[in-house]
Amino acid sequence: MKAIAIGAVLALAGILAEDAVAGGWPAPLAPAVPEADGYVVIPHAAVAPDKARTYRAVFDANRGADKPDRLLPALNMAGSELNALAASGVPPAHAKFAIVFHGAAIDGILDEAHYKAKFGVSNPNLKVISAMKKAGTEVFVCGQNLAFAGIDPATLTPDVTIASDALIVLMTYQADGYALLSF
Repeated sequence: MKAIAIGAVLALAGILAEDAVAGGWPAPLAPAVPEADGYVVIPHAAVAPDKARTYRAVFDANRGADKPDRLLPALNMAGSELNALAASGVPPAHAKFAIVFHGAAIDGILDEAHYKAKFGVSNPNLKVISAMKKAGTEVFVCGQNLAFAGIDPATLTPDVTIASDALIVLMTYQADGYALLSF
């Protein structure tokens, strides 16, 4: 009987600890890109997403994922911002995003066969890239990086467009009023 009572107290303490960690915040929402981090709507927050504003961002994707079964950091962040806008009622047409892959991030845009051969797991980025592209996100890869590393473009997902140079993409989009976000 004493063991049952102790178990009940420990279970209740665990539930209370979970509530304290959660702090009573609403659950994160991921309506646009379910594979990316969700967005917690913060009641009465300063500088909240504005339904009337158009958001422009170019994501500098130059880091690989920590593990091959995880999303690239830039894809996760672009997806999480699309989730933030969608969860806040911002129309999809008001999200003008572009992503340019170079450096270690290029591994994450390998097609399924080449990714699986290299890492032994399916490429978690392909579904997200495809969905984001269908939603209007522009997706580029650095042609200079491909040329100097000797990467065959045929090994990449067809959902990326080869740009002349990642830095040219970044400068062009910034000159057009896009915020630079690097991951």
